[in-house]
Amino acid sequence: MDATFWALVALVIFLAIVVFLKVPGTIGSALDKRAAKISGDLEDARRLREEAQQLLAEYQRKRKEAEQEAASIIEAAKSEAEQLVNEARQKTEEFVTRRSAMAEQKIAQAEREAVNEVRSTAVDIATEAARKLIELKVDAKAGAEFFKSSLSDLKGKLN
Repeated sequence: MDATFWALVALVIFLAIVVFLKVPGTIGSALDKRAAKISGDLEDARRLREEAQQLLAEYQRKRKEAEQEAASIIEAAKSEAEQLVNEARQKTEEFVTRRSAMAEQKIAQAEREAVNEVRSTAVDIATEAARKLIELKVDAKAGAEFFKSSLSDLKGKLN
C-alpha cells in the first residue's frame, strides 16, 4: 500500500478522534465565548464613549457658563470703576466749587472790612478836622458842647 493511503487513514482516524473528543464544539464554544466577550467589550466601549461625550458636552457647557460669568464680572467691575470715577469727579468738582465760594466769601468779607476801616478812618479824620475847625472858630465852651453833640450824632448815624 501506498503512503498516501496511510496518510488518508491517519487523517480519517485523526478527524474521528477530534470529532469523538468534541473538539469542534469546544472550539466553537470557545469562539462563541470569545465573540461574546468581544461584543461585551465593544458595548462597554460604546457606553464609555457616550459617557465621555456627555461629560465633554457638560464641561463645555460649564466652560461657557464660566466664561459668561467672568465676562459679567468684568463688565460689573468696569461699570463700578466708571461709577467710582464719576463720583470722584463729581466730589472734586463740588469741593472746588465750595472752596471757590468760600474764597469769594472771604474776599467779600475782607472788602467789607477794608471799606468799613476806611470809613472809620475817614470819620475819625473828619471828626478831628471838624474839631480843629470848630476850635479855631468857636469859643471853648460852645465848641465843646457843639463837638459833643456832633460826635454823638455822627456815631449814631455810622452805627
